[in-house]
Amino acid sequence: MPLFWKPYTSDVTQFIQALKSERPALESEQRAGRALLWDKAVDRAAQSDWREAKVPQQAYVYQTKT
Repeated sequence: MPLFWKPYTSDVTQFIQALKSERPALESEQRAGRALLWDKAVDRAAQSDWREAKVPQQAYVYQTKT
């Protein structure tokens, strides 16, 4: 290994590291945003009721039943 060798870091990695050093609360803000939009409590009983009430679709949707 040459003496002047150093590990490579991409421009994107350098940017993210600089951003995290400037804003230390960035990850907690991201987690709060995710919790606001995605992390929801799932009501298992309502979900199973919804699955049981689902009516299967007929093969040709526009055909009327006779």
